[in-house]
Amino acid sequence: MKIEPSLRVASLGGYAFAEIDLKVAELQSSGTACADFGVGDPRDPTPEHICRRAREAVMSHRRTGYPSYVGSAIFREAVAAWLERRFGVALDPEREVSSTIGSKEAVFHFPLALLNPGDLVLAPSPGYPPYARGTMFAGGETYFYPLAPENGFLPDLQAIPREIVSRAKILWLCHPNAPTGTVLPPEFLAEVVEFARRNEIVLASDEAYSEIWFGDEPPQSALQFGSEGIIAFHSLSKRSAMTGWRVGFVAGDERLVALFKKVKTNIDSGTPNFIQEAAVAALSDETHVAAMRASYRRKGDLLLAALAQAGLVTTKPEATLYLWQRAPEGMSGLDLATRLLAPEVAVVTIPGASISTPTDGGGNPGERYVRFALVPEEEAIRAAAARIAKLDLRAPAC
Repeated sequence: MKIEPSLRVASLGGYAFAEIDLKVAELQSSGTACADFGVGDPRDPTPEHICRRAREAVMSHRRTGYPSYVGSAIFREAVAAWLERRFGVALDPEREVSSTIGSKEAVFHFPLALLNPGDLVLAPSPGYPPYARGTMFAGGETYFYPLAPENGFLPDLQAIPREIVSRAKILWLCHPNAPTGTVLPPEFLAEVVEFARRNEIVLASDEAYSEIWFGDEPPQSALQFGSEGIIAFHSLSKRSAMTGWRVGFVAGDERLVALFKKVKTNIDSGTPNFIQEAAVAALSDETHVAAMRASYRRKGDLLLAALAQAGLVTTKPEATLYLWQRAPEGMSGLDLATRLLAPEVAVVTIPGASISTPTDGGGNPGERYVRFALVPEEEAIRAAAARIAKLDLRAPAC
């Protein structure tokens, strides 16, 4: 029997983060203990008060059957209460909030709610791969706008050709931005919202990193400028070290949330109730989130100092758990990532080109970069930093 992949699947390359997992496995199988800065998967344990709530909820829900497709009332009410405390945004938990299985599921499936074949989506490069892959599976096309250092890694929406803007149905915005670590100033975020509304484009605001920031003021949400035409995507994965729990939410314009719910109810059976209750406990506490921010700050400082000692020009991120590190002159991001994989260094990163796409006439914005995810435990980062600091990364490899 001959089995052939669909044209969509056949057109896919490897998923960048899965490829990194394979590289780590190869190193480990050869006996090399490596520091894995590849995938943004925190190694720190989920806080105990969250786990305790989950253990209790497992027993109380042992006879409750399938969970709600769109989230229990208690979860959606907790989300709405958190959004109001954090951003001053008042939303109806019944009509303007839906649970999600983390944010990846929601990001990938959302285009199915709006796109017809050939419709256009605007997405950042570098950026989260599901923006474009979800678009492709929905039959749409993606126009990539660059996040370039000369523009402070801010999107230059005015540079997008008029004929592209007129066709666009969704604008993906990642704020704070992964992987560049940039926080959009409030006045710039207001301009993005105004741009989307003026051009009748739905603003899909990926705010999964909104709680990991290092400045004096926390990042804003696009929803603070009103929910019309906006849907925000949130996850507890990074905020509360809950990547394996797969729980998050979307919130915003009730028309967009309703369309998302319609897609979602045809795809999955919802987040388990005991996990939703654990998420309620997570959203009810900010102490552990502040501790995580402090931990990421310490980790980043350790790594930045080592990279500077190795001869690289570094830039401290404003937010997220990533360092977007430029390679030295004469070296690509892939070259730098390969250099760091040497057994005596054994540091795994993601070459920037693998999470970036060439833009219209501008090349690949990630070509000269590598991404470090600050996810290993602090002592592992300290040891890796010591190895990096011994290098001269300005000199070519022998």
